Amino acid sequence: MTDNDPLADALSGLDNAESVGKLDLTVRPASNTIGSVLEVIYDRGYISGFEFLDDGKAGTFEVELNGAINRCGVVKPRYSTGADGYEKWEKRFLPARDYGTLIVTTSHGVMSHYEAREQGLGGQVLAYVY
Repeated sequence: MTDNDPLADALSGLDNAESVGKLDLTVRPASNTIGSVLEVIYDRGYISGFEFLDDGKAGTFEVELNGAINRCGVVKPRYSTGADGYEKWEKRFLPARDYGTLIVTTSHGVMSHYEAREQGLGGQVLAYVY
């Protein structure tokens, strides 16, 4: 059986592992999108690190957790927004102003909404983490 949304499965796995206090997690299957989202989560300090392991199929990510994630998840449907529209999505998906991160995909790649706002880029809201 195939997964319908590997990104949602990966983020719900992160959320569940953090809530029970695990220190590591294996995310499979791996994809470029999941890798990019994990990179943003790592850059913002929510995980200690992650590594791609090639198993001859789709591969896996080994993620080291540090207990900093309270909640994370995907945004469905993936809403489009302009560079000045992130405030609306912060109010909807994050618990407080400047607390947490929206992960967006732009024409310059996957990044946090803080970076996208600095660069004046709009895009689609993929996920949130706080």
